[in-house]
Order: sequence, then structure tokens, then C-alpha cells
Amino acid sequence: MRKLSTVAVAMILAIAFYFTLYWGFDALRMLTSPTYGLDEVWRSQFVFEIGSLFGLAPLGLIKLAAFFATLKLAVAGICAVHILDRFHSLRGGKANSEIFEAGLMLVVLISIVSVGPAIWSHNADLVREQTINLMLAGVAAGLGILERRYDREAEETTELPEIEATRTAVPEGATWFSPFR
Repeated sequence: MRKLSTVAVAMILAIAFYFTLYWGFDALRMLTSPTYGLDEVWRSQFVFEIGSLFGLAPLGLIKLAAFFATLKLAVAGICAVHILDRFHSLRGGKANSEIFEAGLMLVVLISIVSVGPAIWSHNADLVREQTINLMLAGVAAGLGILERRYDREAEETTELPEIEATRTAVPEGATWFSPFR
């Protein structure tokens, strides 16, 4: 079981590293562009589709693109913090996985919002890209659950002697508490 936990931690770190680099560079590309990434039609197609769904004007499209870029940058920052927290936990302590799980929730929400317009416009490449992001987030969440389960089992094995000691303190067949006499 320990090898499975080591593999799970390595996979979680690899996925966090992927989102840090890929979404971080994508967010920086969008934020440094004068049109917040709307000049690349293939990558910003979901912004145009969502904008047409809500009837946004050009200024609204720019604000929506900046909003998505900011969310992607936030996810990249969350994943970078998680990577640093994992490396910090190697020296001692425990990594806080709740922050990373919040980042994964943002990944899932952004991917679902992005994949919908790609399906409506029959853009298979964009659907594939967003589906890969969605699947990676799902794998990381599943491995996080597996890791937590392993940690909980390790804590239960250390607590068993204390539980056994409290059970033997009461003699077998004691009648000092019987509510239904």
C-alpha cells in the first residue's frame, strides 16, 4: 500500500505541475495580449460562444476573456502553492490537499464551461483539449481520495492499542448500566 501512496503522490505532483505550467502560460499569454487572447480564434472560441449566449458587446467579451484568464492564473498559482507544500512536507509535516482540491474544482468548472461551446460548434480539437484537462482533474481528485484513505488507515493502526485498553477496563457482563430493566 505504501508504493501505491508514493505513486499517487507522484501523479498528483505531475498533474499539479502540468496545470501550473500549461494554464499559467496560457493565462499569462491571455493577460499580456492587448485583446486578452481574443485574437486567437481557436483558443478563444468558448469566450465568443458564451458571449453570444449572454449577448455581450465587444467590451463584455474582453471582460469575460480577462475573467477566464484570471481564473486560469489562479489555478496555476494554487497548483504552484501545492507543489511547494508537497516539497515542504518532505522535510516533515503533512501537505494540505484542500487547497489543491479547490483548484481542481476550478479546473472542472472552467473545463465544463469551455467544452460546452466547443461541442455546440463541432470543434473536436477544443473538445479534446478540455476533456483532457477534465480527466486529469478527475484523476488527481481520485488519487487525492486514495491518499487520504491511506493516511486514515495509517492513523487507525496507531490508535488501535488505545481502543483495546478502554474496552478491557469494563468487566464482561457488567450490569451497572441497563436502560431497559
